[in-house]
Amino acid sequence: MKKIISSFLVSIAFIFTALPVFSGTVIIESWRNDDADAWNDKIIPAFNSQYPDIEVVFQATIPAQYSASISAKLEGGNAGDLITLIPFDASLKLYNRGWLASLNDLGGLDNYPQVAKDAWSTDDQSNIFGVPMASVSHGFMYNKDIFKELGLSVPKTESEFFAVLEAIKKDGNYIPLAIGTADTWAISTMGFQNIGPNYWAGEKGRKGILTGEEKFTDQHYINLFQTLSYWSKYMADGYQAQTYPDSQNLFTLGDAAIYPTGSWEIFTFSQNADFEFSAFAPPVRDGQTDCYIDDHTDIGIGLNSKAKNPAEAKIFLEWLTGAEFAEIFANEVPGFFPLHSHSISVNDPVAKEFISWKDTCDTTIRNSYHIVGRGEPNLESVLYEVVSGVVNGTMTPAEAATKAEASLANWYEPHQ
Repeated sequence: MKKIISSFLVSIAFIFTALPVFSGTVIIESWRNDDADAWNDKIIPAFNSQYPDIEVVFQATIPAQYSASISAKLEGGNAGDLITLIPFDASLKLYNRGWLASLNDLGGLDNYPQVAKDAWSTDDQSNIFGVPMASVSHGFMYNKDIFKELGLSVPKTESEFFAVLEAIKKDGNYIPLAIGTADTWAISTMGFQNIGPNYWAGEKGRKGILTGEEKFTDQHYINLFQTLSYWSKYMADGYQAQTYPDSQNLFTLGDAAIYPTGSWEIFTFSQNADFEFSAFAPPVRDGQTDCYIDDHTDIGIGLNSKAKNPAEAKIFLEWLTGAEFAEIFANEVPGFFPLHSHSISVNDPVAKEFISWKDTCDTTIRNSYHIVGRGEPNLESVLYEVVSGVVNGTMTPAEAATKAEASLANWYEPHQ
């Protein structure tokens, strides 16, 4: 009997010593210093309730310095275990340099649609190197008090949209549109990429540019530039010198009625605006039956190929693919929407409004990011130039379309 008990105890001891022990520290590198409290107070404690022996440290870098800093750290071999990633080419370069590990064997990746995974995958989709974390949606925020005061209804079509702008302008007490062109990225991102999907039919048109079946000189692009040119009539005096922070301030202070923007502003305005605001989807073109929303893949997270604690880091990454993280993140950082297929409950009313559009509209991503943004000059920067030129009146819609197409044809074979 003593031999049997002794043998049993040895077997148990062997089993326990053979089990993997996860107790290392996982360091997350990120540029998102504004949501550090959400990570430290909510996300990491939720993870530790299941994995108490894995310490997770959220380490933020000033956003403007992050790209250069993380590249230097990765090259020097002293970066954290997990690397927060922007979508597409910049992160693909990190993977191609061998700095990010393939995550093909990570559990939970089936919880994401392919369009979400594309942002952190190789072109042939053979390797995924980032777990999709969140997207941001484009739309228009509006001051509900001003709308109530002026008896305005939320516009659903373009003719209704311009009728609302005209009514606000006629009243004379408020700026109809809080947007400027000093920061050319802002008018392009929150103008062109905001209403554009309704012109190029979402993913159909985005993929048409990739294959060369569609070109920027097609009539629907010229029509899009033409519509954007009308915006200037409703922007503030001196909008050519108006920066992105200026536009934020105009809306936050209650001086402007409508702010073309995206869900990422919810967090900021919820803290700073002393009036009730909401959002409406990009108005569809008159007579259009389908609608399209730019729900852009914005944040992912990858594994440093030289991570000090890769096993623990992968445990954390797999946890991120679950519904618990999705719901915490959606509510702690409103306006940044988890890319999972999980059904989650969101509390913020404006975030709920943005999410509701996905029930009736097809989603797409910004059409200048995936593959076509790699050349010189960079397509994204060219669009910044031509969109601001059209709104400033220094370039015609046809000229803008021609320049955008020529820049792509200069290097991208499907457009040659």
